[in-house]
Amino acid sequence: MYLGLDLGTSGVKAMLIDGDQKVIGSANGSLDVSRPHSGWSEQEPSHWIRATEEAVGGLKANYLRELAAVKGIGLSGQMHGATLLDADDKVLRPCILWNDTRSYVEAAALDSDPRFRKLTGNIVFPGFTAPKLAWVAKHEPEIFAKVAKVLLPKDYLRLWLTGEHLSEMSDSAGTSWLDTGKRAWSSELLAATGLDEKQMPRLIEGTEQGGKLRGELAGKWGISGSVVVAGGAGDNAASACGMGTVSDGAAFVSLGTSGVLFAANAAYLPKPESAVHAFCHALPNTWHQMGVILSATDALNWHSSVTGKSAADLTTELGETVKAPSGVTFLPYLSGERTPHNDAVIRGAFIGLEHESSRVVLTQAVLEGVSFAIRDNLEALHSAGTDISRVTAIGGGSRSRYWLASIATALGVPVDLPADGDFGAAFGAARLGLIAATGADPVAVCTPPKTAGTIEPVAALSGAYEDAYKRYRALYPAIKSLQH
Repeated sequence: MYLGLDLGTSGVKAMLIDGDQKVIGSANGSLDVSRPHSGWSEQEPSHWIRATEEAVGGLKANYLRELAAVKGIGLSGQMHGATLLDADDKVLRPCILWNDTRSYVEAAALDSDPRFRKLTGNIVFPGFTAPKLAWVAKHEPEIFAKVAKVLLPKDYLRLWLTGEHLSEMSDSAGTSWLDTGKRAWSSELLAATGLDEKQMPRLIEGTEQGGKLRGELAGKWGISGSVVVAGGAGDNAASACGMGTVSDGAAFVSLGTSGVLFAANAAYLPKPESAVHAFCHALPNTWHQMGVILSATDALNWHSSVTGKSAADLTTELGETVKAPSGVTFLPYLSGERTPHNDAVIRGAFIGLEHESSRVVLTQAVLEGVSFAIRDNLEALHSAGTDISRVTAIGGGSRSRYWLASIATALGVPVDLPADGDFGAAFGAARLGLIAATGADPVAVCTPPKTAGTIEPVAALSGAYEDAYKRYRALYPAIKSLQH
């Protein structure tokens, strides 16, 4: 048996698979986000451990015999979080999360140093790890002085699981300290933020062995024998392993808290000015490009909280047949935007409201706004040298057929639906655990799921969608002038 642990923003998912990659069962532990100030987003690392204990406890309650047979564990996690530890591995402050934008001034300062884009292949975004450390150095110098290790969220879980300070390439590529082409820490970039390699975890590939499960935890969970913990992956690379998006040109769209358009690449193809992420993949000698929007299902959840209707009820009201855009446009910049704008200050808007703008009209606009934001990502990836002919949909938002039809029409490409099953980050992490424990060929393990169906673009609406997208594109510069 093999265990995948995915540390997300809203919870930890634990998934058991067997040697044939059949999913045996899964369980969850919940997490909350603290937002003490506008633009801030934090979590206590101790809560990650509690949620992991909850999730594994759920598996133990229902699959005790299977859990006992675990030979490999893979880790996946939310990227970019700054988990700061002292010399005794004690947490110095709450982790600053991926969607925290407080360090936009520091990010701009680092990004103006040409070495960062040259070596990392990426803009220094406020959500990345390096500017967070620059912010801590400026605003919390007494904490910065005590920093002995900086770990990404899933790698803090690894420390608890194994006692090892380790990370891997896909997650570390999102720190702004990795030489992404060489797959190694850059001492030059670390020095630019007052740090050195001693404060970084040792790097391995996602498919490699990254320590062994501590005997104390193995005993507590009822696991016998030695258990390998794989290098693992950042959440999007792990999802790609779960979806089999590992060969050149394969792509998926993820509708989670954030939205992602992800394409695997056989070579390193940086184009930082497009605000496309060029990161290492979890498999050796493989990279990927990724466009990211900060609010996907988060935008629908915000609309749900305002209207007092559940997200499922709101999308049900729309039906499954895609309508022409109403003229109401929604900009989903609730906590700034990453691709293609790299703008931490911008905020969302409804434009074109009238007396007839019912709740259903607003829901439609929210879904279309996210669809158009993903179209922005498609255009950015295209400018960076990647052409996408179809995508597979994953994430909670992919349960809405309406939304997927809207995305297919906005992108002008078919959207494939995987066969029943969970092929997300926890499954990808479990696959990496299997590879690390058995030495299996990564490409042979990370195969795509069967396609259950395909949603084609609605040809009759392509003109209306193109016009609505042009309106959407024109609005960012208009509201930017008001908000900056």
